[in-house]
Amino acid sequence: MKALSVSKNRSKGFIALISVLILGAVGTAVAVSVLLLGLNSSRTGLAVEQSNKAKALANACAEHALNIITINPNYTGSMGLIIGIDSCLYTITNLGGQNRNIATSSTVGVITRKVSVNVSAINPKIVVSSWQEVAN
Repeated sequence: MKALSVSKNRSKGFIALISVLILGAVGTAVAVSVLLLGLNSSRTGLAVEQSNKAKALANACAEHALNIITINPNYTGSMGLIIGIDSCLYTITNLGGQNRNIATSSTVGVITRKVSVNVSAINPKIVVSSWQEVAN
């Protein structure tokens, strides 16, 4: 009778041990999943932030190029603009007459954004006929 009682206790202890191990494995799986989701969310947030910053820099470059055209309507060529620790590049191209194209590019991290601005008149004031983001 005593042997039967010891056998039942061992059986109950074994079931409890297996239950604890299974619950621990499930809990660990849930914790790892939550951590990975948080990590992916952080990466996505960083990419969005870098993308917005690169777009703002590309637009700032285009504004700077428009100022250059205002000061020197005959200017064509490429220049860079440094804002804080970031920079952008722009190229002003004479398309004939008063028509100009401004192509800008800015990279923040691994994200590059580009803007193309078309100017249809310079004098007496600058007329922007299009301002759009372009694909890489």
